[in-house]
Amino acid sequence: MTQTITIIKGDGIGPEIMDATLRVLDQLDLNFNYDFKLAGVAALEATGDLLPAETLAAIEANKICLKGPLTTPVGKGFSSINVALRRHFKLFANVRPVVTFEGTKSLYKDIDILTIRENTEGAYLSEGQTINEDRTVAESKIVVTREASENIVRYAFDIAKKAGRKKVTAVHKANIMKTTSGLFLEVAQEMAKEYPGIEFNTLIVDNTCMQLVMNPDQFDVIVTTNLFGDIISDLCAGLVGGLGMAPGANIGADVAMFEAVHGSAPDIAGKKIANPTALMLAAAMMIEHLGHVDKAQSVRTAIKQTLLEKDRLTGDLGGSAHTAEFTDAVISRL
Repeated sequence: MTQTITIIKGDGIGPEIMDATLRVLDQLDLNFNYDFKLAGVAALEATGDLLPAETLAAIEANKICLKGPLTTPVGKGFSSINVALRRHFKLFANVRPVVTFEGTKSLYKDIDILTIRENTEGAYLSEGQTINEDRTVAESKIVVTREASENIVRYAFDIAKKAGRKKVTAVHKANIMKTTSGLFLEVAQEMAKEYPGIEFNTLIVDNTCMQLVMNPDQFDVIVTTNLFGDIISDLCAGLVGGLGMAPGANIGADVAMFEAVHGSAPDIAGKKIANPTALMLAAAMMIEHLGHVDKAQSVRTAIKQTLLEKDRLTGDLGGSAHTAEFTDAVISRL
C-alpha cells in the first residue's frame, strides 16, 4: 500500500536538506508518494499566505508530514508557523531524542535521553499577549490544564514502557509557579502511581539544567511543559554535538509531523554545505512510526558509520564536504 507523505521543504537550508533526505528515503523501497506543499516564508512569497489552506488540507488528508525548518522572526513580525501547525492539528506531544554518535563533537559518551514536551499550551499560547502603546509593559499568560498534563504524562510513561526505558523525570517550577507548574507536577505524581514498574522522580527545571550538564547519565525520559521542554531539549542536543544531530516529532491523535528542530540558517542557504543529519534522523523516526522499524534502523546505522569513519562530513561535523557528498556517503552504507 502506498503511503502519501506531505513534504514541506521549508525556508533557508530547508530545500537542500530535504532533497538530501528524500534521496535517502528513495533508497529504502518503501513505496512512498510525496505531496509537496508550502509553508513559511516560501509560502508567503509564492501565495501571500504563510500557511496556505491547501497545505493544511494535505496534512489533514495524508496524516503524515515531513517538514524542513521554517523561519520565525525574533521579537517582531509573524508568529511561529511551527506553533500554529502543532495547535491546528492538536499535536500534543513533542518528542525529542538525543543519542551520542561517535565521531562527532559530542561532549559525552553513551547519551540516550528522550525529552517529551507538552506542545499545545503553557507559555506558548498566542492569546493574552499584550504590550502597551509606549512599549513599556508587556504581558502574556500561561495556561496549563489537567487534560493536557494527563495526556503528555501518560504519553511519556507509555513510550517509556514500550521502549523498555526505566525512568521518567517530571520537570517543573512548582516552587515559584505554584498554580501552573504546580498543577502539572500534581498530575505527574498522580499518574506515576499507575506505572509502578517505571522509576519516577521530579526535578525543578533550573536544577535539571545543571544536572544535565554535570551528570546526564542519570536521565532517561524527561517529561515537562512547553517552555521548559523547548529549553531542555536544546540543552540535550548540545550534549551530543548540537542541533544538527537532533530530530523531532510532533504527535497527535490523527496526525504526526516530523522535523529537523534547528533553524533555517539563512546565512548558509544556497551554499550546499548544510548538514542534513537532523532531518534524516527525523525521517527515520517517521518511518519507524509507520511500522518500518528495520528500515529506520538502517538509516541510523548508515549515518552512524559515516560519522564514525569521518567520510565526507560537512563543515560543522569537522569535514569539508557538501550536502550532496555527505548524502552519497550515507546512501553508500544503506
